[in-house]
Amino acid sequence: MWLYFGVVAVLLGVLNLFLNYNAQARMIKKLPGPKDDFIVGNAFRIICDPVELMKLGRTFAKKWKGIYRIWVYPFSAVIIYNPEDIELIMSSMKYGEKSMVYKILHPWLQDGLLLSNGIKWQERRKILTPAFHFNILRQFCVIIEENTHRLIDQLKKTAGQPVDVVPILSDFTLNSICETAMGTQLNEHSTATTYKKAIYDLGNIFYHRFIKIYLYPEFIFNATSLARKQNKAVKTVQSFTEKVIRQRREYVKEHGFDMFNQNVDDDEVYVYKKKKKTAMLDLLLSAEQEGLIDKTGVQEEVDTFMFEGHDTTASGLTFLFMLLANHPEIQDKVVSELNDIFGDSQRWVCMNDLPKMKYLDRCIKESLRMYPPVHFISRKLNDETVLSNHTIPASTLCHIPIYDLHHREDLFPNPEVFDPDRFLPENCEGRHPYAYIPFSAGPRNCIGQKFAILEMKIAASAVLREFELKPVTKQSDIVFLADLVLRNNGPVRVKFVKRNQ
Repeated sequence: MWLYFGVVAVLLGVLNLFLNYNAQARMIKKLPGPKDDFIVGNAFRIICDPVELMKLGRTFAKKWKGIYRIWVYPFSAVIIYNPEDIELIMSSMKYGEKSMVYKILHPWLQDGLLLSNGIKWQERRKILTPAFHFNILRQFCVIIEENTHRLIDQLKKTAGQPVDVVPILSDFTLNSICETAMGTQLNEHSTATTYKKAIYDLGNIFYHRFIKIYLYPEFIFNATSLARKQNKAVKTVQSFTEKVIRQRREYVKEHGFDMFNQNVDDDEVYVYKKKKKTAMLDLLLSAEQEGLIDKTGVQEEVDTFMFEGHDTTASGLTFLFMLLANHPEIQDKVVSELNDIFGDSQRWVCMNDLPKMKYLDRCIKESLRMYPPVHFISRKLNDETVLSNHTIPASTLCHIPIYDLHHREDLFPNPEVFDPDRFLPENCEGRHPYAYIPFSAGPRNCIGQKFAILEMKIAASAVLREFELKPVTKQSDIVFLADLVLRNNGPVRVKFVKRNQ
């Protein structure tokens, strides 16, 4: 019996040496990090529920300043939130490849702009960049304004009662991105509700797979009920977008694109002649006709824009409204600025109004600092790399927790205080360019950031002209839920009181 136990102990010891003391493990463990458990490394520390995982990340960030590591055989991960390290990783395409954690999104988004790498990414980025030219955004301004007024009509029904803004703003941004990206109103389709539920199901599925490393291998994951649920949700999402693409393709075949070329900064962009609503999708269909992208590529990019373009902006608006409701003195300054721009006029906002909203712009930037919707980015280190004077082995996953970067006391004093004046020009001088990255940074930055700010400004200005925001959910009530997008574990409630009352 004792011999048996001795043999087992020796075998386990050898296994532990193999798993946790190989060359890669010894190198990564020179960095600070959580205590390793026998055989499993840090696995049991990161496999926890969504709320605890977010709390754990914040705890680690406070304990180790700027850099730490996680080790679970065969994966090593380095977590960085020093601006200097982040600049090294994000400022060039040397580290442009997304890490393997994004592969869990592949069944849905495939090789769209978010997940693609190398030449394919460069070609797709070139095709899609004209969609965010000023003249196209000007057209989108009208579409977003129309959706904003539908949002206001919905808020009027609450009659000053506490309302959870999360589903309301999600509907608003989903309708906006659907109409601008694909040229159709989502609420015109009977499958809209099913589509929205599938989006949320996918986010939940991807979170569970992200934290459960044993589900990374496809052959293991495909044997689980989670995979079957994912396949059903992906089918729902893609069948909807396939239908809309098919309808738009038929429309273009009948009516044409009605667009001409114009040279701007030596790049070819498309500017539309008539004041009709033309979708981003038309640019993809035009590129398809020219042989620059195939049918599958069109599907990939539409699915990517739908995902990236609605949930993130909804998150941004949710926390912006909560902050303004809890800081009436700041809300009053925004309203005063809007009164200077619009006076007693009831006219809709136009593109020329947006640059005048300087204080609202600072409020949005500060809200995105405190609550960055995309709170986490991950890249792959293909080569041995030095970060914060530590040598990181090749093939390590490099995670960048944007939330923790934005809450560094040395970069943003009193980081939990909502202070839009942090973004006055004089207060931004000397700040490291990679200290504030709500839309990522470098060549792989968010292609739709101008669109997102445009949408947030239009929605916030219209709502604040109509309503006084009263607090219900406070900053202290927020408990983050680990997800692809920053979320509260529960509703975020605000009261919308008519200003003429």
